[in-house]
Amino acid sequence: MPISFSRGSENQRLQQYGQEHPRREQALRAWTFLKEMYTSDSLFSMQQAPRTSIQKEILRLQEEEASSLDHLSKDSYVGWYLPLQKLVSSVSTIAQYRTEEIPAAMATFRELDYSDPRLYKSGLLKDIIESHFWLLANSGRSLDATFIEMQYSIDAMMESLAGDEHKLNEITTYLFDLLERHSFFEASEYLALKVLNETSCTIDSDLAKQMETYRAMKKGNIAPDIIFEGDHLAPDYAPGDVPQKLSDMSSSYTLVVFGASWCPKCAEELPVMSQKYAQWKKQGVEVIYISLDEDKEGHSNFIKPFPFMSMCDYKKWDSEIVKDYYVFATPTMYLLDNQRKILLRPNSVNQITAWVDWYLVQGNK
Repeated sequence: MPISFSRGSENQRLQQYGQEHPRREQALRAWTFLKEMYTSDSLFSMQQAPRTSIQKEILRLQEEEASSLDHLSKDSYVGWYLPLQKLVSSVSTIAQYRTEEIPAAMATFRELDYSDPRLYKSGLLKDIIESHFWLLANSGRSLDATFIEMQYSIDAMMESLAGDEHKLNEITTYLFDLLERHSFFEASEYLALKVLNETSCTIDSDLAKQMETYRAMKKGNIAPDIIFEGDHLAPDYAPGDVPQKLSDMSSSYTLVVFGASWCPKCAEELPVMSQKYAQWKKQGVEVIYISLDEDKEGHSNFIKPFPFMSMCDYKKWDSEIVKDYYVFATPTMYLLDNQRKILLRPNSVNQITAWVDWYLVQGNK
């Protein structure tokens, strides 16, 4: 049932804006689409009069929208809330049709005070963070440029939270999870290192442990040695040649994969890895699969088709290897050179394949 306000000028303006804004936004999307058509399509691009009329109507709608917000008191809650709600609801349209507005939108996100109590009471906080980083990822930049922009945004957010321990932990937890879910691992690493080096606040212990993987296991570090104990299988090796620890591996590169039979993503990725294994091994890449299984039968059935080495000590998350490598999710992968230096923290078989093709196959041509 719709809510109707009969008293209070701010409430009435909020209700009016709530009724008018979706219609104006819909009209703006339609006119923007037509503007693009009459600009780029040769069938319409010679028609100057319609193009002028379209631009005139776009400007009218934008001015009307701005005017409706200008009438709100900047000191009022509604005057603070509506522009932010409008920005959140408009990011997909901005990214697709109004790209000239991207710099202003990003500036607004970065200028926000993330310690402002209104963000937490309004219900906008998570939507703002999601929209902020969605726009960064969908702004048409290269991947490298996108990660640089994400670093700027992380810096701005953390600066506004300096000294507010509770809010720093809350936002960092949500943002870190968001970046991990969307595989923005370079941004995850940047956030983790920045927060872990923050001396003015205490980081929640569970969050700190999860982020510590990016400091202890970042690219360029030397990975811990692994003694292959428990059930250790090496189908591709003669019995006398089976390595007993990671440092015994003679390959130029080793992909260390942590997974489990109960992990849905592992059930997708490991069979594909098995198919790629022979190609990778020709290029000097060996694979060692380390299982977090507790059930021997489940583990045995899962690894049966794998042509690469595997081991399991049946200790799950309590395994010393899992702790040494700061594994908090499966699958987790590390690509190492023959000195155990971390070269890559891949998030998929496709990323490993791309690395092999680019650095090893193409590099040898």
